[in-house]
Amino acid sequence: MSEPDIDFSLKETSPNLGGGRVSGSEKLTSSFDLVEQLHFLYVKMVRAKGLPPSPCNPFVEVKVGNYEGTTKSLENNPDPEWNQVFAFTKDRIQAVTVEITVRNKESSTNDKVVGKLRFDIPDIPSRVPPDSPLAPQWYSLEDENGSKGERGELMLAIWMGTQADEAFPDAWHSDAASVNGESIANTRSKVYISPRLWYLRINIIQAQDLVPMNNKRIPQVYVKAMLGNMALRSRFSPDKSLNPTWNEDLMFVAAEPFDDPLMLSVVDKLSDNKEEVLGSCSIHLSKVEKRLMPIPIEANWYNLEQSVQGNRNNKEVRFASRLHLRVCLDGGYHVLDESIYYSSDFRATSKFLWPPAIGVLELGILNASSLLPMKSKNGRGTTDAYCVAKYGPKWVRTRTIVNSFAPKWNEQYTWDVYDPYTVITIGVFDNCHLQGGSNAVDSQDRRIGKVRIRLSTLNADRIYTLSYPLIVLEPNGVKKTGEIQLSVRFTCSSTWNLLQSYTQPLFPQMHYLLPLSVYQIESLRHQATHTLSSRLRRAEPPLQSEVVEYMLDVGSNVWSLRRGRANLERLLAAFNLLVEAWKWFDQIRKWKNPISTTAVHFLYSMLILFPDMILPLVFLMCVVHGASQYRKRPRHPPHMDTKLSLVESVQSDDFDEEFDTFPTSKNVKVLKKRYDRLRSIAGRMMTIIGDLATQAERLNSMLSWRDPRATSLFMAFCLIACIAFYLVPWRLFALGFGFFGMRHPRFRISIPSMPQNFFKRLPARTDSMI
Repeated sequence: MSEPDIDFSLKETSPNLGGGRVSGSEKLTSSFDLVEQLHFLYVKMVRAKGLPPSPCNPFVEVKVGNYEGTTKSLENNPDPEWNQVFAFTKDRIQAVTVEITVRNKESSTNDKVVGKLRFDIPDIPSRVPPDSPLAPQWYSLEDENGSKGERGELMLAIWMGTQADEAFPDAWHSDAASVNGESIANTRSKVYISPRLWYLRINIIQAQDLVPMNNKRIPQVYVKAMLGNMALRSRFSPDKSLNPTWNEDLMFVAAEPFDDPLMLSVVDKLSDNKEEVLGSCSIHLSKVEKRLMPIPIEANWYNLEQSVQGNRNNKEVRFASRLHLRVCLDGGYHVLDESIYYSSDFRATSKFLWPPAIGVLELGILNASSLLPMKSKNGRGTTDAYCVAKYGPKWVRTRTIVNSFAPKWNEQYTWDVYDPYTVITIGVFDNCHLQGGSNAVDSQDRRIGKVRIRLSTLNADRIYTLSYPLIVLEPNGVKKTGEIQLSVRFTCSSTWNLLQSYTQPLFPQMHYLLPLSVYQIESLRHQATHTLSSRLRRAEPPLQSEVVEYMLDVGSNVWSLRRGRANLERLLAAFNLLVEAWKWFDQIRKWKNPISTTAVHFLYSMLILFPDMILPLVFLMCVVHGASQYRKRPRHPPHMDTKLSLVESVQSDDFDEEFDTFPTSKNVKVLKKRYDRLRSIAGRMMTIIGDLATQAERLNSMLSWRDPRATSLFMAFCLIACIAFYLVPWRLFALGFGFFGMRHPRFRISIPSMPQNFFKRLPARTDSMI
């Protein structure tokens, strides 16, 4: 029985946005108008006073039906202060009362009850921002029988609200009731800001008065630079002397704040496995000059220090050795941390070079559906899903919905937009940091899928509500892991600035005035992703390295046979218009439709007789064609296409190769098979390149006298053509050439023409190849 076809299509949805007050054509109505309203029961536990005397280790237990949340226990504190908020999803509340119990933490299993409070849920007031927060009140605690005694008082606030409440992000949520301890922090929604990244350029000029340990040999030296845990080295100096020169640039990615100094060392290579540090220096980046344009930077001399070993101990000795450098922080570049083709930002590092904002991007992360189980817990499959969205330097992370295959987030976020040719990336992950497991596999947050939306494909001031398929590639093939429902709106603040941005350079001027090489761009992007990953991992809750790397598409330039085939098909599809035009002309020249052919003859004659109408007619045809395609325009922004990516038509071995580590971890048999396949592909490519080279060499040989008779014939033809074109008007030649090309098939022969025969007989350098 064959498997059913998987639906990877994009679906339009109609969620109840903003409580039903927003339609797809309306503009901003509230700060949470792109998501469905979720109602929560909030309980803010502030503090207590007058509790019974010690031992007093109080904590509060809030219970609503089957959901129960507790504050932390404060030891020996009769007047504790918690300032903790609990949020219970209203749709899942099956009780009619809220029970609040103050307990005393004891060593035994049963903690002693200090006092209780009860609230009827129908009587709890509602609050909707922008109303001011509800003021906490003092409540006298009651005993088990409901009588009030000397049990103390509890200050709290209780209200019904939505996800627009300012207490929502930091609250304990009933959706994560099974998570305890420090893992609760990993379930909360957070906003992260990437550190500002700079390109650090070190121009190594020369060194002076080096002092090697062995004065009898000429040193072979290079400069090693280190910033944090990133290391670069220069080439060996061509001057094998004690005053070597380099004139070479090394570039790092530095992140604010500049915690790590730049360490430079001059190293002498003694042998293959032995090196000697002739001197080193340290430069604090806070003292380095910043430049916005490629203006010359003053070079400075830096004294080198060296540690030498005496008879008894090590001591630091200062020598007269110096290193001549130019060091600067280039703020005129945009530091690439994403692929250029789906980058979310193109602004320079320095704020002085930023263009004005052209609008606002709003994203509503509504829900997901039909998620697959990503891990096993207590013998059954489960998923703890959360979303991460990145645009520019701002990352957002939704709260984690525990143990749900259809999580509802309904969280809304906003970004300023500076360029329409940018992409927002939304990823869905399974949270594997909730139970504190020691398994190395479980410590990695698993990817569920990713969505990219290019802003230039969005109409301004329109709300798009779409359900995107979540697709992941695995070594055994493509898998649909679920769907995510999003709402997106791009609001344009200045139409003139928006249209003007299409005429501006994509990157800041520094990229064109002082361009970087392809190798430098790849190396610096690797440094940037590593720096961002290490910085965001130190946040609370941390954004894990595997999440950052997946969002930034680290490894997208690794060899993939599938991706290579897909790119080739894209290239062929891009030239499909030329192919279709040739097919149309072939039908004209073969007189398939005599009326159309006659009309083309007439139109061609008019263009030749009135050549000043050619360009206006070409542009008019573009306008007519564009207008005719308006009704066929895409109604939705593009999404990840499985057919375009060839993920459904490749063999499993291609995926296995694509997901192989670098360097490879496969055995010799598998590598031999892949190597033979690459040799076969490379052989076909070699043949194609050789054919192109042959045709180019034939063109060059027309006047090179490699074939004297062919060159003589071509020169004679050129002389006759020169006289003919001088005496006969060019319009007659154009008419004759066009009519000859469109002549009736009755006057054709199916053999190559005379110019083709002549060209194919021209010599090439193929016979000189070994």
